[in-house]
Amino acid sequence: MQENKPNKNPNQDSNQSFQESTVKHEEKICPNCLRIFECKVGSIQLCQCTKVQLTKEVTEYLATQYVDCLCFQCMETLAFEYRVNQKLVRLPWKI
Repeated sequence: MQENKPNKNPNQDSNQSFQESTVKHEEKICPNCLRIFECKVGSIQLCQCTKVQLTKEVTEYLATQYVDCLCFQCMETLAFEYRVNQKLVRLPWKI
């Protein structure tokens, strides 16, 4: 007795694998605010993180605080807070 195996199109399997490997968008949860956002590492020029201008110092600071991507709003807020704190530290405080 022969087993009836479904006819698989080898091109269909390779096409699906190609699409899955080239599209690297995923939903992530912001570790700061717990908001869900879409990370577009496969199309970085379309990713929400490219909207925020971060200096090297801010990027390094955020990397010490968080191990994963942040949402756009949190990146903007935390970058602003970092800049304000740096300015406060430089003020000549007299007690």
